[in-house]
Amino acid sequence: MRYAVLSDVHSNLEALDAAFAQIRDDDAVLCLGDIVGYGPNPNECVERMRTRATATVLGNHDVAAIDDFGLTYFNPAAREAMKWTQGVLLPENRAWLDQLGYEFRMPEFLLVHGAPVNYFEYILDKPGAARAFASTDAPIIFIGHTHIAEVYALQPDGRIEHQHLQQGGEVRLLDGVRYLINVGSLGQPRDLNPRASFGFFDTVERTVRIERIEYPIAQVQEKIATAGLPDALARRLLVGR
Repeated sequence: MRYAVLSDVHSNLEALDAAFAQIRDDDAVLCLGDIVGYGPNPNECVERMRTRATATVLGNHDVAAIDDFGLTYFNPAAREAMKWTQGVLLPENRAWLDQLGYEFRMPEFLLVHGAPVNYFEYILDKPGAARAFASTDAPIIFIGHTHIAEVYALQPDGRIEHQHLQQGGEVRLLDGVRYLINVGSLGQPRDLNPRASFGFFDTVERTVRIERIEYPIAQVQEKIATAGLPDALARRLLVGR
């Protein structure tokens, strides 16, 4: 079976549609949260996930859209975008987000937005990865949240190896090794690569492949301007940070 693993869409419909164009009809779709926030198409992105995703977990922006949770910690641009999102989000889409859980577990993997247990923790280094591995027995942990595509591998002897996946690439899953895989951000990458980022997990081939794909950034920027959202949210898409 093959899973498409998406995270941090952030209301970027053009990036989401570009990813869906790469996804086969028989692929299962897993969403790691933050469907909304920042971008200009929250309803369309939620509706596509409602229709297509096999499993979806909550991100911090999704929770903020529902009940203001954590909004005081957002930077000014993020806060302004969230207030706009709350004003346009349709009741049925808000209700769908509200019924999602913070994690989804299968025998071979765990889905969380940021980290196991502390769901919105930012894992940015090996100590953070070590805490994540210690918090669950899942062989593979899929995360997003930092908007940085990378992988941490916990070796049988306890060593943690790390690899950036800024340009994409394939990770071959080895027996006896546990993995923490950040699939990056589909709608707002922050690893200095503006191309949309997402992953494919092939359970037969035992691989995870991170894809980096082009999408029409200028169209998203025009929509951001038309909606009156902060210009910084449009500019950052071009530089991937």
